[in-house]
Amino acid sequence: MKIELICTGEEVLSGQIIDTNAAWFADTLMNQGIELQRKTTVGDRMADLVTIFQERSQHADVILVNGGLGPTTDDLSAEAAAKALGVELIEDAGWREHLESWYAKRGRTMPQSNYKQCLLPKEGVLVDNPIGSAPGFRVLLNNCWLFFTPGVPSEFKRMVEEQFLPFITDTFGKSDPTRLHKLVTIGHGESTLADQLNALAIPKGITLGYRPSAPHVEIKIFARGDSALSNMPGYIEQVKKILGTAVVTDRFASIAEEAHTLMQDSGKTLAIAESCTGGMLTSQLVDFPGSSDYLLQGLVTYSNAAKSKVLGVRENTLQVHGAVSLETAAEMAMGARASLDADYALATTGIAGPDGGTEDKPVGLVAIALCDRSTCWVQLINLSIRTRTIVRVMSCAVAHDMLRRRLIDAEPIVDYPFIPRRDSTVLTQ
Repeated sequence: MKIELICTGEEVLSGQIIDTNAAWFADTLMNQGIELQRKTTVGDRMADLVTIFQERSQHADVILVNGGLGPTTDDLSAEAAAKALGVELIEDAGWREHLESWYAKRGRTMPQSNYKQCLLPKEGVLVDNPIGSAPGFRVLLNNCWLFFTPGVPSEFKRMVEEQFLPFITDTFGKSDPTRLHKLVTIGHGESTLADQLNALAIPKGITLGYRPSAPHVEIKIFARGDSALSNMPGYIEQVKKILGTAVVTDRFASIAEEAHTLMQDSGKTLAIAESCTGGMLTSQLVDFPGSSDYLLQGLVTYSNAAKSKVLGVRENTLQVHGAVSLETAAEMAMGARASLDADYALATTGIAGPDGGTEDKPVGLVAIALCDRSTCWVQLINLSIRTRTIVRVMSCAVAHDMLRRRLIDAEPIVDYPFIPRRDSTVLTQ
């Protein structure tokens, strides 16, 4: 079965809108054991839409067409589908009644433009949209099913899950049993990880893939068929053994979620003090429900005055060692922990750039500290030749990994080949 995706819209084609639908769709298919064959993006031009529908329908079994079902003049997907089929548009009386009822229940009159959304190609099969005004539909062209959905992400995702995937199963049957397992790594490049795994024999039916997206490189292990599935657990363990400390989680999508879950499970509390990361370290934990179970406070102490007055960093420490130093990071963490008697504390202070660096302390130099009730681990890492955002993102990943490692009783400071460490120390309180 060959499945393709056609994304429509000038704003998508020009890059004014990032096409998150396509990434989500491809990943969702992969999780179902289905590989997307091709993605095409086309603007809101009738001739181009008709041509691409006719052309790609000669190569694919199913094409999901995303976008162009709205009520305005630049929404052309239904009309283009009708032209490609050589049929007329006809009104779906059931959908018209549904829309009129929806507006009437809210005491509103349906705008005239919405009636356009009731027009479908003759012989097209309506696909329910449970949360929007534009229905989807599917038509058969050149023995290929074109399955049309709105571009609004919430509507698109709901219709894929509730309408498209069941249609694929009903029409083409279930494929071989599959399983996808993801390993999330930090601090190692894609090529470095690949080199480490090249010597490991891959069982038949298992494929290996890599997806770099800062701060992680995600390794995808995909198995198809009963034999591959039976070999997968052993293969995963071999991969994890070879990669060692590079793997930070294989149950969540990020190191932050792993740290969050471990903190919840620990029953301990956490305080955070941030300078260069500007609240990102705290925010990444607050993204997940239940962070209030353990997170006592997140302080952004950007200035030296705030570091001194809020966290108790000594003036002499700042004068002698500077804001970006092992000593300052340690005192920030210890101050944050002590202020509310937390079990753990994290602190970051650095030079995110693009300005502010010196020869001795260049842009990308970041000090990160983790402390508990008796010990403080501090390291000074160099994230040079990276953007301001990436410096902050990578700093948060290292900080969360220090916390994660402490929570599993591993040494908090570990080597990352792609994140040089200038210095580190361990202090007792």
